[in-house]
Amino acid sequence: MTTMLQSAPVTATQILAVGGARGDRVVPNEEIIGPINSSDEWIRQRTGIASRVYASNSVLDLAHEAAGDVLTKAGMSGADIDTVLVSTVTHFEQTPSLAALLASRIGAAPAPAFDISAACAGYCYGIAQADALVRAGTARHVLVVGVEKMSDFIDPTDRTISFLLGDGAGAAIVGPSEAAKIGPTIWGSDGGQASAIYQTHSWLDYRRAEMGQEVPETAETAEEVSTMESPTLRQQGPTVFKWVISTMPGIARRAVEAAGLELADIDVFVPHQANMRITDQLLKLLKLREDVVVGRDIADTGNTSAASIPLATERLLREGRARSGDVALQIGFGAGLVYAAQVVVLP
Repeated sequence: MTTMLQSAPVTATQILAVGGARGDRVVPNEEIIGPINSSDEWIRQRTGIASRVYASNSVLDLAHEAAGDVLTKAGMSGADIDTVLVSTVTHFEQTPSLAALLASRIGAAPAPAFDISAACAGYCYGIAQADALVRAGTARHVLVVGVEKMSDFIDPTDRTISFLLGDGAGAAIVGPSEAAKIGPTIWGSDGGQASAIYQTHSWLDYRRAEMGQEVPETAETAEEVSTMESPTLRQQGPTVFKWVISTMPGIARRAVEAAGLELADIDVFVPHQANMRITDQLLKLLKLREDVVVGRDIADTGNTSAASIPLATERLLREGRARSGDVALQIGFGAGLVYAAQVVVLP
């Protein structure tokens, strides 16, 4: 019987560094309240957001900037990266993947690279995949990037989600460790609630449905397409709030238990930056220690979907509010509906 060789597995992994890049234009509430007939006070009370940031450069540029930041912090170059994972829902092209483009940009090619579409849980999905790849011996150093340019999908008149959104990228490098510093991931999905957060159909989708066939490419249709707006995001806020509050505390507890820890062991809590009210309610339900450090990057960065957890983590470390060696519980949740949580030791 022929026996095939296998890569030597690694028993434990760690996050070596966390980096980030934010949009370059600060957008205060006063700039967006007119079209949604709202007020600065209403937005602050409902979401905790005072401002958000939009980017003038591309989603690839944001990912590249965050990747450069984390590589510098880790003392590595692109050539040291074995695999590139990019979590995003705002890369317009189906192919090539944003990960492949990023791998080329940073000099990691021919490293395998692929995108992950898990919206606000995307970064935690990426950490789960990187952890598994390193432990299996398939890769040694994996770059995980959560990046979104949500401003490309904003309808200025939408009161359901657009006023929450911002642009940014967060990145981490996962590698082998002598002791386990990334706990098991508790993750899942509920596609039965897909309509809770969704993307509006494009003009082309409407026309195809209307005609029952492919839309012919003519000068007339090309002109019509050029005048149509891009798809935008919508959400059923009350539905999402109830789902998060009723489901995510249990997921968070399971992630802590899977890591062999108790909630009292958690030093830092970094939830997806969806809404400050959600963060406060999760804290209340989880009953974490009073001195636990909480990521609240949403206040002036906005909801950056897959980028929100690494950006909030990067900020806590950079500002000295969290320290290397702290035990952090991170949990992402959002469109899909999807979720993922894991306990990590901060780099």
